[in-house]
This record gives sequence, C-alpha cells and structure tokens, in this order.
Amino acid sequence: MEFENMLQQGATIDDVKTFARSIIEGERNRIATLANISALLNQYLSQINWVGFYLLIPGTDSLVLGPFQGLVACTRITVGQGVVGQCAKLHQTIVVPNVFEFPGHIACDSQSRSEIVVPIHSGQQMVGVLDVDSPEFDRFHEPEQEVLETVAQLLGENWAQMTQN
Repeated sequence: MEFENMLQQGATIDDVKTFARSIIEGERNRIATLANISALLNQYLSQINWVGFYLLIPGTDSLVLGPFQGLVACTRITVGQGVVGQCAKLHQTIVVPNVFEFPGHIACDSQSRSEIVVPIHSGQQMVGVLDVDSPEFDRFHEPEQEVLETVAQLLGENWAQMTQN
C-alpha cells in the first residue's frame, strides 16, 4: 500500500512500521534512507514542526545534523548538551513534555514546545539520534515513542550495511 493511501485511510502504527521497514531494507544509501524516513515521519506524525537525525561523528563527542524535515536547524550538538546531547550520552529515549522546563534545552526552533529524542545503536555503538519537535506541549506519548523506537531499532540493525555515499 502506498503511503499516501495509508494516510487517507488512516494509517495505523503497524502500517507505518511496515512502510519504514520497506524504506530501510530497500535502500543501502544512508543519506537516502534517512531522508525518506524523516519524510515518512513528517507525513505520519501530526502537530510536529521538526523531525530528523543527528549523527555521531566517530571518535568525537559531537553530533552533526543529518537529513531532516523542518526549519533550518542547529548544525552541531555536543554529547551531553540539550535533549539531543543527553539522549546520546544516556543512550535512552528522552520525552520532554515542556522544553522550557528541560535544563540546558537548545532552542533551534523557538516554536518548539515538546520534544522526543530516540537513540540509534548499531550493535553496542551509538551512531546517532532521531529527534522530533512539536509546537504543542505534551505532544509525545506511548504510540509515538513506539513508532520512533521501532524505526531507530530498524535503522540500527541495518546501519552497518548502509553506505555513506
């Protein structure tokens, strides 16, 4: 089923997981895969203003902006700084209902009110994070977390087989 038809018919969480799997397993170019996953999530998730990836630069404590959908974003974030950096440091999903209450929040988009960041692991190695922002407070709950964690897991499982070019 094409994704546009899924949206018109009310895509389920399982539909989105299936479509994400087909994107991830069907393309070996990392940039193309991440670009299409960010587009898929941008189409599926309502009330969001940014979705994309920050990728860990090997041998450093720095994450660099990857493919995304939304306004121009922060290019580099240090591990441990902001929600993205904390997720990379702790290696766990972070859900922030109100970004104004998160110590050290980095405001790349002044319209963002809530955020969820999910780590991506290839084996035991942290390779990046999936970041989603919303202009609504308390936007992200279990269904969104489940989808995003599934996508991150699929990416991690296929990461080593993807090329950078």
